[in-house]
Amino acid sequence: MGGHWIIRALVALCCSVWATLVPAEPLGREDLAPLIVPPMSLGEPVNDKGVWQLLNSGGAEAGYVFETEPMAPLPGFSGAPINILVVLDLDGRFLDVQLLSHNEPIFVSGLGQAPFHKFFEQYRGHSISDSLVVGSPYGSGSDGSALVYLDGVTKATASVRIAHESLLAAALQVAREKMNGISTGPPAFPNREYVEDLTWDEIVETGLAKNKVFTNGAVDAEFEGTLWEDDDPEAQDDPDAPYLDLWIIDLGPSSIARAVLSEDSYDELQEFMSISTSDEPILVIDAGRHGLVSEEFVRNTSPDWLSAEQGGFPVALRDADIFVELHEALPDALHDAVDFGAAMILRTDRRLGFDPTADWTLNVKAIREHGVFQPEIGSVTLAATHKTDERFFTRPEVHTPVPAWLEALRGRAPDLIVLSLFLVALLLLLGGNLNRLAGHRHFTPIRLSILAFMTVFVGWWGQGQLSIVTPLAVIRTAWEGGSYAFLLYDPFSLLVWAVTIIGFVAWGRGLFCGWLCPFGALQEFAHHIARVLRIPQIEPSAAWDDRLKWIKYAVLVALIATVFIAPGRVDKAVEVEPFKTAITTFFLREWYYVAYAAGLLLLSMVLFKGFCRYVCPLGAVMAVGGLVRGRDWIDRRDACGSPCQLCKVKCAYGAIKKSGQIDYSECFQCLDCVTIHDDPDQCVPLILAARREKRSIAAE
Repeated sequence: MGGHWIIRALVALCCSVWATLVPAEPLGREDLAPLIVPPMSLGEPVNDKGVWQLLNSGGAEAGYVFETEPMAPLPGFSGAPINILVVLDLDGRFLDVQLLSHNEPIFVSGLGQAPFHKFFEQYRGHSISDSLVVGSPYGSGSDGSALVYLDGVTKATASVRIAHESLLAAALQVAREKMNGISTGPPAFPNREYVEDLTWDEIVETGLAKNKVFTNGAVDAEFEGTLWEDDDPEAQDDPDAPYLDLWIIDLGPSSIARAVLSEDSYDELQEFMSISTSDEPILVIDAGRHGLVSEEFVRNTSPDWLSAEQGGFPVALRDADIFVELHEALPDALHDAVDFGAAMILRTDRRLGFDPTADWTLNVKAIREHGVFQPEIGSVTLAATHKTDERFFTRPEVHTPVPAWLEALRGRAPDLIVLSLFLVALLLLLGGNLNRLAGHRHFTPIRLSILAFMTVFVGWWGQGQLSIVTPLAVIRTAWEGGSYAFLLYDPFSLLVWAVTIIGFVAWGRGLFCGWLCPFGALQEFAHHIARVLRIPQIEPSAAWDDRLKWIKYAVLVALIATVFIAPGRVDKAVEVEPFKTAITTFFLREWYYVAYAAGLLLLSMVLFKGFCRYVCPLGAVMAVGGLVRGRDWIDRRDACGSPCQLCKVKCAYGAIKKSGQIDYSECFQCLDCVTIHDDPDQCVPLILAARREKRSIAAE
């Protein structure tokens, strides 16, 4: 028993640490779209928190699709949030609820995943306006209650309840912001600088403490005509006695809390609020005979008899688990209620739209039982409305959001600075004295160092791997007449694109394909490993090399055709690029994607950069773009090609023609031919010229 406890504690600790290090990033379209059950489909994103449109079979908006973790990352039992996919229709009804990810130890290494997945199936068909409760009513048959019970999972009560609250919190946030035109402003929060000396009498007289009494007779009238109308003899014997003597006090303002709570409880509350800065604490007391929660209630969870609503939407309540002791000035009846256990401090999250300065309603379920053995449960709702004066609260200034592209620019400022310095240095290195660089005795280590930086920082860290997806999106936008603003949302990649396009004029396709492509760098590293291992190389004949080079153009044409003919299949078609697998996800994908990317790297060990040369559709775009090249930057001599063919033989890309001319559409700027051209020990014309000069000197 002890060993299992230690293991679970360690698992929870590790998950908690991981959750703090890794921010919750919403899933992309390629992950969410397959989860939507036809005939519904995924529409366009509506915000940056992972909320998407839900479209019906006719393409009209039918609801919303979202994950809970980005909006309501309540820590689970493991310390990490539970992520749930929710599909709502426009009326707030759950069409589908699916568990996406979690780290709850009881399900990971105990009960298995099936019970947790099955729990979420119960939400389908229910509404966010329903009073959903995790648990089961005692007895059987109709309970006459507005509560909707969801069966929990034995041995996993805490995990299931937290998942339930996360789901409701996220759903209510979407409902407030996106449905029925409701949009909440910045939440009011207690003004710590505002101090006011208050007495209990002043709090009651000004309505800061809400009191509403429901007599036995009033509750009896609510049950009249039901199965339970005669099941409370005490109410019939004394109809004028209080059944529910309800008190509601918002303890967020410190002036109110100090006047209501004892010194010890006040100190505990302030400590709680210093940690849970977004929670509004609300004291609820029943000085009558009914009570606030059932015997099955679990502390630090949602109360089963209490619910709240504001503006037509439910307000999520949860026990704050704070010791309640009242100020000595409060009436004895309230002290007795606390001693009896009929008092609790609830908390609700202001970030989810709760405004303590506006009217909100607390609902209490009055419960009756009919029968002795497995009695049938009935209930009616008793409601009280409350609000707290605005003077105790303050609101943050409404922040005018900056454009998304500017926010993206600010968010990646450090990475952009490093990338800018690197790109400027690279351009100066290549453009300043390229021939000198190619002839440097440490050229290979220098080049491999640059490629390593591209792979690690620009690729894996910065996610700056350019992809054919961008040109295809530009083509589609041009065709449909849309906005190109989407290009600004990824300033890191956009900077690489800008330098690449500048490189078209100076060098053709070579700058990107030879220096700025992380996957191309991986292939080059694979080639060098193969050389060290002395793995035999495959080199197609000149005729086959010419034929194979046309494959990439065919792939590009096919992708462009897909944009117009079957745009919904573009996401799958672009998987011909292994970039997402090898760079974006660091090989953490389905096995067949990993096998494809790894296979291409293995191929490059025997066929030098085979994917780049023959298949890459982005390389085809770069080759076309290279037509704007403004100069022939590789020097040639009259003897190049005739009689000398050394550069052509040595060119691993087949980018030198028999005539000695450079095919810049196929040149990857490896600089091997530049090195040969300037090396008196390698260049045949230079060697012959040196020999002629030596003979001439000897003859003289």
